[in-house]
Amino acid sequence: MTDAVAPPSRTIATANPAYTMTARTLHWLTAVLILPMIPIGVVIANDQGGPLQESLYDLHRSVGAVLIPITVLRLIYRRRNPPLSLPDDIPAIQRLAAKVTHWGLYALLILQPLVGWIATSAHGAPIMVFGWFELPPLSAEDHAFSEQLFWLHRLIGIATACLAAAHIGAAVYHHFVRRDRVLMRMITGRRSNPRSGEGTLAHAKKRAAATAIQRGIPLAR
Repeated sequence: MTDAVAPPSRTIATANPAYTMTARTLHWLTAVLILPMIPIGVVIANDQGGPLQESLYDLHRSVGAVLIPITVLRLIYRRRNPPLSLPDDIPAIQRLAAKVTHWGLYALLILQPLVGWIATSAHGAPIMVFGWFELPPLSAEDHAFSEQLFWLHRLIGIATACLAAAHIGAAVYHHFVRRDRVLMRMITGRRSNPRSGEGTLAHAKKRAAATAIQRGIPLAR
């Protein structure tokens, strides 16, 4: 007895997205938090904040404290809900560069605030998180040690800015030069290229029909 192949439902057309809504929300929340911190960090490191210097310090510390659990949550969620791989036509060197950039940013987004936390503790300054609560110190007061860590903090900040710039530049390249959907995957979650029709109901029907013909199974009417 042969089984007829039923027409594909719309659930086939709306297959698993490249990035889920949760993954996209966490990504853009991280971007909104980290991008302003780079220029703010430059301003406060050079004592150019004027009357807002202390307020900028508090904001910088608060955002850094929030970034740690957000980044950890992103890593846990990514582990349990891995995104789809990049399209097959992307060269291997670009795939490697994307992987290095992604994991490098994850590492720095945890390391940078942790180093800042320890450096601030060693300086003897409190860390209030948006005025809600104070973080416990991670180091005894030691100003020489604090200065060394703040120097490292600046270097990590530069590395973070460079990786973020590379990440943004790659997204712009994919969207405007390659004209693929790599950037749009993180905006809409959709993985298909509209020009190819991949991911649409019509495309799914064609694939189901081709499979049925190969297997010699009659199509359902």
